[in-house]
Amino acid sequence: MSGPQCCENPPTLNPVSGSGNVEKLGGLDAYVSGSPDSKLCAILVSDVFGYEAPNLRALADKVAASGFYVVVPDYFCGDPYDPSNQERPIQVWIKDHGCDKGFEETKPLLEAIKNKGITAIGAAGMCWGAKVVVELSKVELIQAAVLLHPSFVTVDDIKDVKAPIAILGAEIDKLSPPALVKQFEEILASKPEVYSYVKIFPKVSHGWTVRYNIDEPEAVKAADESHKEMLDWFVTYVK
Repeated sequence: MSGPQCCENPPTLNPVSGSGNVEKLGGLDAYVSGSPDSKLCAILVSDVFGYEAPNLRALADKVAASGFYVVVPDYFCGDPYDPSNQERPIQVWIKDHGCDKGFEETKPLLEAIKNKGITAIGAAGMCWGAKVVVELSKVELIQAAVLLHPSFVTVDDIKDVKAPIAILGAEIDKLSPPALVKQFEEILASKPEVYSYVKIFPKVSHGWTVRYNIDEPEAVKAADESHKEMLDWFVTYVK
C-alpha cells in the first residue's frame, strides 16, 4: 500500500523540462524524446508525481540518447499527487488514479506507438508505475520490463510474469522491503523460461532512482547506477 515513503522528496514539477516535447499518443499527453525513426521504444511509467518531474524527463533523454524512442505518458491527466493538498491525501488521490486504470490506458498508447513503425517496446515503472508495467508483462504486451522501487506489486503478480524482467529494489524501502524483493527473486528463479535479474541497491531509499537531489553526488551516483542497469536490460531484450 502506498504510504509516506511513497510521497517523500517530491520533485518540483516543470512542464518544459527536458529536451523532448509533449504530444498526444493514444489519448494521453506524453513527453517524448529521441528519434521517431527508431524501431525500438522505451516507455517510462512515473511514480505518483507524474510525467513533469525533471529527473524523470532527464532519464528519458538519457535513454533516448542510446537510440530509443522514449515515451513518458501523463497517466494522471494533469492531476499528479500533490502532498501539499491536505484535503486529498494519497489514499484519496489513488482512488482516482488506480494502477488498473493505467494498465488499460496503456493499450491504446501501445497501438499508437506501433503505428509509428516501432517493432519492440520495453517499459520501466517507478513506484506506482511498476504495477502498471508488471501487468503489461503478464500479458506480453511488452518485450521487456523493469521495476524500480515498486509499489503494489505482489508475489502473485511475479508468478504470472512472462516478459523478461529486471527488479531494482532499495535497501531502505517499506513498500517493497528487501525481504519481499528476495521473494520475487526466488519465484523468478523457479521460472527458467523467464529471463530475470534482481538487485537490491545498498544505502538507498524508496524513490532513489528519480527523486534524488541533483546536488548530492552520492545520490546522483546511486541513481545513475540504477539507470545503467535499466538501460542495459532494454538494450539486451528490446530488439
